[in-house]
Formats: sequence, C-alpha cells, structure tokens
Amino acid sequence: MDRKELEAKVIELVEISYGKNKGEVTLETSFKDDLKGASVQMVALVSEIENELDAMVALQDAAACNTVAELVDAVEAEM
Repeated sequence: MDRKELEAKVIELVEISYGKNKGEVTLETSFKDDLKGASVQMVALVSEIENELDAMVALQDAAACNTVAELVDAVEAEM
C-alpha cells in the first residue's frame, strides 16, 4: 500500500469512527478542534486500524496525534 492509499484508508476509518460523512475529514483535520470526539471513538479507531490495516498503533500514540496526517505517520511507522 502506498502513502496515498494509506492516507485515504485512514481518512475513511476516521470518518467511520467519528460518524462523519465522506469528504468531511482531511489530513489537516484536528482530532481536538474539528472532531471533538470522546476517547471511546479513538479506541474504536485504533481497533479499526488494527483490523483493516494490520498495524498495531498504541492507543496512547494515536491519542497523542493532533491531526489525521500525524495519525497516518504513526500507522505508516507500524506497517
């Protein structure tokens, strides 16, 4: 999977986990400012990343990401 495919997949998983419509999430989307999600949504997202991408990203590492782009970097590092 190349970087663009990975970015698209992570964006899709964020949209699903946070209940957003397709196209509402970009690489610049901020978890804190834009998504304002509960920790349970981040847990769901990390679980989906593990299931869909076979990448084990620690919950604390994912939660430390400010933007979707930072999460993509964390996922890529685990693949």
